Amino acid sequence: MYFLFDNLYFPPVSEADEEGILAVGGDLSPERLKLAYSNGIFPWFNEGESILWWAPDPRMVLFLDELIVSKSMRNILNRNVFTVTFNTSFKDVILNCQKILRDGQDGTWISDEMIEAYGELHKQGIAKSVEVWQDEVLVGGLYGIDLGHVFCGESMFSKVSNASKVGFIYLVNHLKKENYKLLDCQVYNPHLDSLGCREIDRDEFMSILKSK
Repeated sequence: MYFLFDNLYFPPVSEADEEGILAVGGDLSPERLKLAYSNGIFPWFNEGESILWWAPDPRMVLFLDELIVSKSMRNILNRNVFTVTFNTSFKDVILNCQKILRDGQDGTWISDEMIEAYGELHKQGIAKSVEVWQDEVLVGGLYGIDLGHVFCGESMFSKVSNASKVGFIYLVNHLKKENYKLLDCQVYNPHLDSLGCREIDRDEFMSILKSK
């Protein structure tokens, strides 16, 4: 494992350990975050801990044509139960992602420091959000890092059933129209699996990431 200091540097992702941890330390400056994501690396750590940088193998991704939309979800989309916007309430989305309770998790990895850091990336047009509304109330959404050809999903939240799924589907359809190659979902979870995401080798992911 590598220890990072002030210099803007990351070791090759092949140096990550079996868990996927590549390095520890450094900071969450916009420059370091942009360098990380462009090299297939992301921060993930609990508040009060040192920053951990990850490059897992395998990598959970969605090839956009493989999105699974169930019959019940198609019905919800056709009934226009929700309204979806892009990049209009980034701070509200990330704050809700911080506060939402998740099964099997105590607390959140989205610290105030991370909110500030990703907020700065949002100002630079790199961190973006999807908002899902019901009766003009924000009930779901997600945010991530936009690399121009790959969108790196970070977190999502849902206050009512299916809201985050609707945001996810709208995002995928938008990425398809803009000819993106991939939606990066980082690590496996069953919710993502149900939407068509799957694990691929890190080498394959890096090849796609580097092919602009």
